[in-house]
Amino acid sequence: MPVVGFLFSRKEWFYFAILSTLLLLILPLAFDIFRLNLIGKYLTYAFVAIGLVLLWGNGGILSLGQGIFFGLGGYCMAMFLKLEASTPEATSIQSTPGIPDFMDWNQITALPSWWEPFYSFPFTILAIILVPSIFAFIIGTAMFKRRVGGVYFAIITQAVAAILTILIIGQQGYTGGVNGITDLRTLLGWDIRTDEAKLILYFVNAVLLIGVLILAQAVRISKFGRLLIAMRDREDRVRFSGYDVANFKIFIFCLAAAISAIGGAMFTLQVGFMSPSFVGIVPSIEMVIFAAVGGRLSLFGAIYGALLVNAAKTTFSESFPELWLFAMGGLFIAVVMAFPYGLAGLVKEHVEPFFARLFASLRKRRPLAQPQAAE
Repeated sequence: MPVVGFLFSRKEWFYFAILSTLLLLILPLAFDIFRLNLIGKYLTYAFVAIGLVLLWGNGGILSLGQGIFFGLGGYCMAMFLKLEASTPEATSIQSTPGIPDFMDWNQITALPSWWEPFYSFPFTILAIILVPSIFAFIIGTAMFKRRVGGVYFAIITQAVAAILTILIIGQQGYTGGVNGITDLRTLLGWDIRTDEAKLILYFVNAVLLIGVLILAQAVRISKFGRLLIAMRDREDRVRFSGYDVANFKIFIFCLAAAISAIGGAMFTLQVGFMSPSFVGIVPSIEMVIFAAVGGRLSLFGAIYGALLVNAAKTTFSESFPELWLFAMGGLFIAVVMAFPYGLAGLVKEHVEPFFARLFASLRKRRPLAQPQAAE
């Protein structure tokens, strides 16, 4: 039996097949490269939404700072790409050739030591996973070991997101400041700005997303996943049963951070830059809305929620850019009040029963085979 046979029920396998067909076949055939690249950007946010389903939907831990980890993953990838674009030949007009242009503009004459490991692509891949995970471990240990949770934890993650944004902007000579790290051109000598590269990166992004979806489902159906749900519903009972609730919370927080960071790294490759505007409070709240609209209990819904909300944002902001934040706030209120389980809840409550009744009706109308008369 294939691996997914152990992970998904028959109905979930059907949904998995629909999603895979949509991402790998229908969307690439239906849209030109510009729109497909835009959809690829939307899918990078779906990584964060999947992490939030595990963290918030299953674990009951609402984090309003997932942009922290999305941004850290994106900055790690951007640092590697920027160093590759900053060869002495490409930066010969600078006062100090061989360093990123924003460092030269800020009169820095040597590459900082903590930038140098990012010359290595294997180190960069490890850093994309480890740096956000370590950061999440520090925050999680400080909070969960002291039993800080609920609204207090959500507010603290918002504060950390704001602090990190201010730090990135303030250290302009080392991080690119408010403009971020821009003008990213190649990955290991491969030009990522061409249409062919954008198409390949879309498929890499989609395959990684499907892989993360399978990983998240494996976590959900494991004993750890069942303990997460028990912690969400009756945390004291789990603690009194002898389990260390704080360690479980730290682990799922770190896992959600690592998944978000993968999305951030792919965002940098898809878009070609990374800036602090994707780290702060507003993008972090938007990421929660992606999960809420799709359904905070559904991995499939999280992906559709990220696609739908970002497509609406693009369409709406083109005509009414100043009203988008109000529309986003209204959307979040509507989700909480009208359909708290998001799109996945609507499908489960209305769409699935409709098709069940339809198929039952068709089976009743099917004529029975008439027995042949004996000769």
